[in-house]
Amino acid sequence: MHILQSRRHFVAALSAAGAAGVLGARSPLADEGSPETTRLRLVKIPSICQAPQYLAEALLKAEGFTDLQYVEQPGPLGIQQMLAAGEADINGHFAGPLITRIDAGDPIVVLAGLHIGCFELFGTDRVHSIRDLKGKSVAVLELGSAQHVFLASMLAYVGVEPGKDIDWVTGPRVELKKMLAAGEVDAYLGFPPDPQELRAKRIGHVIVNSVLDRPWSQYFCCMLAGNRAFVQNHPNATKRAIRAILKANAICTLEPERAARYLVDGGFTASYDYALQSLKDIPYLQWRQYSAEDTLRFYALRLHEAGLIASTPNEVIAAGTDWRFLNELKRELRG
Repeated sequence: MHILQSRRHFVAALSAAGAAGVLGARSPLADEGSPETTRLRLVKIPSICQAPQYLAEALLKAEGFTDLQYVEQPGPLGIQQMLAAGEADINGHFAGPLITRIDAGDPIVVLAGLHIGCFELFGTDRVHSIRDLKGKSVAVLELGSAQHVFLASMLAYVGVEPGKDIDWVTGPRVELKKMLAAGEVDAYLGFPPDPQELRAKRIGHVIVNSVLDRPWSQYFCCMLAGNRAFVQNHPNATKRAIRAILKANAICTLEPERAARYLVDGGFTASYDYALQSLKDIPYLQWRQYSAEDTLRFYALRLHEAGLIASTPNEVIAAGTDWRFLNELKRELRG
């Protein structure tokens, strides 16, 4: 009963904060149009880096979304596919896979940056730098997944050809982590709560931490994207959804203990300790300080160099971005 009451109190506090504008914004209801739809579909995945969109539940309801759905992700490639197919409306995702789908012509629009850094590259004693991965076995969930695309970007940046120089090993997260521990693969790139678990269990060592290590720490990791038709047909709803999720960014940093408990009690993740450490590790509050467009330009160039996309960075930005809402919210949300 205590846990349930605690979660209810947290939800009530978030709702009140959203209504009163105490998270750094005026009340949105006084001078804005109502959302064109009261339904909003986001994707439910086990990665803690998506915490803001889960913690935004009460804030989204305060924005007028009475039918809020967290749709189960079918697989590691699911988020961008679900956005493109219209099975999800808005969701956070790593910049790289979004760029590959924009390059392929999918109706995806990048709307804002969420946070920098959440990926960490772990290796065995045989690997001490990204260049050391040449000729080695590297574990990722699936080719085309966020892990694979991010690593391909890193490899291309240091002159290693991801399509020729790497032995990619794919499989479920649990099995891949076991393989790293047994030395059956040379490296594994994890997203929260994987890095927190690997460090706690002393499995491998960190080669790259995207929160700390340049140039990766200079750009957004996860960005907020939407289905093009949803964004075009529901501009008021789109802005309200982005606002709620950006406000929830602050909650991750300001109240990590309560936020971690909320994630566990809500079934979004299993381990409180890993959730708490993830929320403390990721700099959610810095979304104003980084450029969403520069992030897409940087990763699009890396992916173009790796041969994973044909489009130039300018073509990606022209075809798959809409910064109107972000620019308005940067003026509206005050830290």
